[in-house]
Amino acid sequence: MAKYELIIKGGTVVDPSQSIHERQDVAFSYGKVAAVEPDISDNLANEIVDATDAIVTPGLIDLHVHVYWGVGHYGIEADPTQVAKGVTTAVDAGSAGAWTFPAFRRYVMERSATRLYALLNISSMGMISPKIGELEDLRWADVEDATSVGRANPDHILGIKVRLSQPLTANHDIDSLKRAIEAAEELGKFVMIHVGNSFTPMHELVGMLRPGDVVTHAYHGSAHGAMDDSGRVYDGIVEAQKRGVVFDIGHGRGSFSFASAEKALAQNFLPDNISSDLHIYNIEGPVHDQLSTLSKFLHLGLSLDEVIRLSTSATAKTIGHADEIGTLKPGAEGDATVMRVSEGKFTFVDSLDATVEGSRELEHVATVRGGKLYKPYLW
Repeated sequence: MAKYELIIKGGTVVDPSQSIHERQDVAFSYGKVAAVEPDISDNLANEIVDATDAIVTPGLIDLHVHVYWGVGHYGIEADPTQVAKGVTTAVDAGSAGAWTFPAFRRYVMERSATRLYALLNISSMGMISPKIGELEDLRWADVEDATSVGRANPDHILGIKVRLSQPLTANHDIDSLKRAIEAAEELGKFVMIHVGNSFTPMHELVGMLRPGDVVTHAYHGSAHGAMDDSGRVYDGIVEAQKRGVVFDIGHGRGSFSFASAEKALAQNFLPDNISSDLHIYNIEGPVHDQLSTLSKFLHLGLSLDEVIRLSTSATAKTIGHADEIGTLKPGAEGDATVMRVSEGKFTFVDSLDATVEGSRELEHVATVRGGKLYKPYLW
């Protein structure tokens, strides 16, 4: 009997959680990372993945997706868009509310090869209709309902999501946020707020957040963003980041601007996390997948190690699972992503349809989930 079930051979391991960036082999056994060493014999494994000329990272984590297919109007299927594209763990950001979560858990979360967590929408209906905002009527922001479902599903629900754009909350975004924070505090969880075109300026909303809470769409480029009319990042945004509020990208269809990102980065307002906000309205562009989103930040000047960190160890820390995922430390969950850094000319598009030409793109090669090579026809 072989010592290991699988070995990834010959790749350059990039694991920011351990400050590793060097040629290493990675072995898996019993669903866990078993060893990371310079040369592990092929004879010790049942299966070999050849990662020559490729990068091997901890399994990517996407903090913001929408995978409630058939119920949430943003929904896409999880496995073809996540684990099949290198994302081993994904967080559905508010597709389900208290009244729609039980089916999401049973029919999506528990049946997917992708490890799925959820942020429960403070709106009990969740994100059902493209025509009716889930918080236009504040009665949907039911703290009792949210906390009841959160307590019943502590291992599946990481926190509370609230979307604060005017078409979704009208003019009561502050009251909606207060209720989201109240529910999160009762559960001992974090809040993620969606910003952009809000009734209340972003820096005022962010001022209400606690350390560990998350702002998604940090570089959205719409009204009431992170910067004033002169392009200067608001002091309140800088102060919030310093006290531990997490600023996430959440690319999406309308929530990422190259121009805003470039201005923010020039002022050292860096993202704390990179997520795709992948859903049905952007999967064919401009987002495509998480690796495409990470590639855009290579173009913007972040290093490969930093880009990987912002979708592995940093994300795992944000969601409270740093010892289990986002790392290739022996004993951690046996998740890994094999990718290639392709050189050439690549066109990247933001949410405002602005284009830039990049010279590097991250290309998916293979995914290991739970110590097994992901093969959709066998899973």
